[in-house]
Amino acid sequence: MKNISKVLATAAIAIAFSNSSFAQATATASASATIITPITIVKNVDMNFGNVAVSASLAGTVVLVPAGTRTTGGAGGVTLPSTTGTVAGADFTVSGQGSYTYAITLPTTVNITSGSNTMTVNTFTSSPATTGTLSSGGTQDLKVGATLNVSAAQAAGTYTNSSAVPVTVNYN
Repeated sequence: MKNISKVLATAAIAIAFSNSSFAQATATASASATIITPITIVKNVDMNFGNVAVSASLAGTVVLVPAGTRTTGGAGGVTLPSTTGTVAGADFTVSGQGSYTYAITLPTTVNITSGSNTMTVNTFTSSPATTGTLSSGGTQDLKVGATLNVSAAQAAGTYTNSSAVPVTVNYN
């Protein structure tokens, strides 16, 4: 009886060790993360279409390119006088992680007003156009232009917008 008990005990121990050695395996992995510099955008210069003369009977447009030069378009209802006033495309500095790319989102339409009179600014463009690349130092200049839509006999005045022209940048 003692021998049977010893055999059973030995068999139970052998089975216990043999099951645990084949039932599981373990491996390890490291965990890591790299925190990058947050992307930011800071306005340096506001957009300004400068002085614009209007026709009493024709509408027109002023196209301001990101570099800050302008031309007329539309039905010929605007002229650009030699006294230009301040003409500038909006200028921003984008900062973040060096050599990273980012997407640019421009507004679709912004209204500018003078009292109860309104003009629409649309067809926004930028340089770089839709994607920018930060320098190795982590910055890039972003310029924005747009089209000013002028009605026939548009009332004289200084037109501004009550809310900012939103330009958004996001890492790709």
